[in-house]
Amino acid sequence: MSEASAARESSPRDQSPFVEIDRARWSALAPATPHPLDERELVQLRGLGDQLDLREVEEVYQPLSKLLSLYAVGARQLHTATRAFLGDARPHTPFVIGVAGSVAVGKSTIARLLRELLSRWEDTPRVERVTTDGFLLPTAELTRRGILHRKGFPESYDRRALLRFVARIKAGAEEVRAPVYSHLTYDRVPNAEIIVRRPDILIVEGLNVLQPPGADASLAVSDLFDFTIYVDARTSDIAQWYEDRFLALQRGAFADPRSYFHRYAALDHDEAVRKAREIWREINEPNLVQNILPTRARASLVLRKERDHAVSTVLLRKI
Repeated sequence: MSEASAARESSPRDQSPFVEIDRARWSALAPATPHPLDERELVQLRGLGDQLDLREVEEVYQPLSKLLSLYAVGARQLHTATRAFLGDARPHTPFVIGVAGSVAVGKSTIARLLRELLSRWEDTPRVERVTTDGFLLPTAELTRRGILHRKGFPESYDRRALLRFVARIKAGAEEVRAPVYSHLTYDRVPNAEIIVRRPDILIVEGLNVLQPPGADASLAVSDLFDFTIYVDARTSDIAQWYEDRFLALQRGAFADPRSYFHRYAALDHDEAVRKAREIWREINEPNLVQNILPTRARASLVLRKERDHAVSTVLLRKI
């Protein structure tokens, strides 16, 4: 073996558990969907501050939706073969996808978009999406525990309830209910529920969905996922996106007297910038660095975004 060959075999890229695919190569995989999105539909799916356009959908998310559909169909076929081997006639269970990433990185838009795209493939017409926000402990309980300032950190969630919810989905329950969260009131909505009825695919989106089991648990919700996606970007870029979003909300939604953040509506521009940076520095950045970013390596696929929000690279875990 030549020295050059030996160097190639021992390169860090060869030792990585991921195949790195650049944007041009990934976009060449884009198949034609039966019913592509139009601009009106995209506007409804796009989150505040997201720079998502139809070209990004076609080049990044269309091939991703097809890959996910193939994984879901493959899992269903394996399930059918296994059940036949065991003599078990029960139907297949939903394929569950976890979507993780920082505040303001765009994971909610991606989850909504994938729900729409996946439902357009004939093998996966029934797709549901649930966010983990509904499993945040109520504001009164967070206050009682003295951790309201750590909202979004792993300990601020009812992790047992979230685990039970996904476990029931994977067990094939006919109907499973999840709590509803309001970003206006910054709290759970009393007596409101999302009802999930045996979809082909369930997308579970949240900050910490890729967390491993805690010290007091043998199982984490991530152990029940069939495929996981981590939305990645430079921390400095995410900080800027968070600031931009905060300012947009401060000029818009915060003006509603019902908003939990109504007290920020009267801030002038410089005061709003300082407040956004303070919240990022004291809450969101520590949560990203300590809890969210370390789970990136556990994902099945990583989407790397650049400063303009466009995905530049896809990392797919090797099979």
